[in-house]
Amino acid sequence: MKHFTISELLKSDTALKHSLWNGAPKEAEENLRSLVEQVLDPLRERYGKPIRVTSGYRCPKLNNLVGGAPNSQHMRGEAADIVANNPEDNLLLGRLIEALGKFDQLIYEQCDKHGNPRWIHVSYKPNGWNRKQVLTT
Repeated sequence: MKHFTISELLKSDTALKHSLWNGAPKEAEENLRSLVEQVLDPLRERYGKPIRVTSGYRCPKLNNLVGGAPNSQHMRGEAADIVANNPEDNLLLGRLIEALGKFDQLIYEQCDKHGNPRWIHVSYKPNGWNRKQVLTT
């Protein structure tokens, strides 16, 4: 893990606000390491600038609080929501993830009229079976 820490993948503004930041199960932390090593670190290397994780691991209570899917990969430590400096760079992050090719699901979230997302959701399954599903909301 070169550019990211487990700590930054365990916290979010919402988790801190509601005192829901208290670690993750060991399996979720292992999944987060895989996500960083296989997706986020290579992405950061290619992008060449800092990337901020706005949401990584979510306990079930936090996932429910933010309206996450009941089977969200965030609860297993397999997903992160990330942002760059602006929506245009967020789009670039997504395109780079697609080009790197190691992901399970990539979602361009809340796109503006130009197709630029407010954030990128990316997931990775460490078992090796990744769908490479790309969605836009």
